[in-house]
Amino acid sequence: MQPILAKQHVEETKQPEADDFYPDSDGKPMSDNTLQFEWITLIKSGLEFEFSNDTNVFVAGDLLWYPVEGNNKIRQAPDVMVAMGRPKGYRGSYKQFQEEGIAPQVVFEILSPGNRLAEMIRKYEFYEEYGVLEYYVYDPHKNTLEAYSRDSADAYWIDIVVKGFSEWKSGILGIHMTWDGFNFRLFHRDKTPFLSYNEVGHKYQITQLRAKEAELKLKEIELAIREAKLEKEEANLKAQKLAEKLRSLGIDPDSI
Repeated sequence: MQPILAKQHVEETKQPEADDFYPDSDGKPMSDNTLQFEWITLIKSGLEFEFSNDTNVFVAGDLLWYPVEGNNKIRQAPDVMVAMGRPKGYRGSYKQFQEEGIAPQVVFEILSPGNRLAEMIRKYEFYEEYGVLEYYVYDPHKNTLEAYSRDSADAYWIDIVVKGFSEWKSGILGIHMTWDGFNFRLFHRDKTPFLSYNEVGHKYQITQLRAKEAELKLKEIELAIREAKLEKEEANLKAQKLAEKLRSLGIDPDSI
């Protein structure tokens, strides 16, 4: 019996190692500066809002993606990625082999001054090899944009910017993007712009202020209605008293 117990103990101690085979962190920061962080959160929160009612669209930011089972060295953490056809929910990392083999179809990378050309080439090759269909690289410091699209993972990417991209509708996400050579902007499917947390907060404050103004206006209307009712009641009471006085003088008020 002792060897069996020993074997069970060995298997139990190996299990945590198996769980840790795909780390949830690569030790790198999400962003190098506030401008890069603002863009990452703008795109991520905008996409989460866009698909808030669709339970089968997974949006993540700075999440490690493991495309190959059994190899924890092949991995990448896109600034923002979208996996259509995968349910929302918590993930420590995106293990494609546990996601019905579905690769994120759309990836956004926001550059910082610390990014190197060799690093971006490796990312480009990674996303190309492992099935990304739309790839956007924006440098907010230099105001430069690279945008690539393809119909399938076996096709070559088309450089959208070179084709004269000024307005682009994502065939996968349905959102709209514009690039005038100076500014990269994103719009929801209803053409309303993606908003930053500050803009959302400001919009919320305005909405709250307008709601309070409408509530105050409603109270003013209700008060005016009550005052009008009181004035009418007072007028009716005066009319009744006058009619009673006329009758006491032998005058029929209805004949007047």
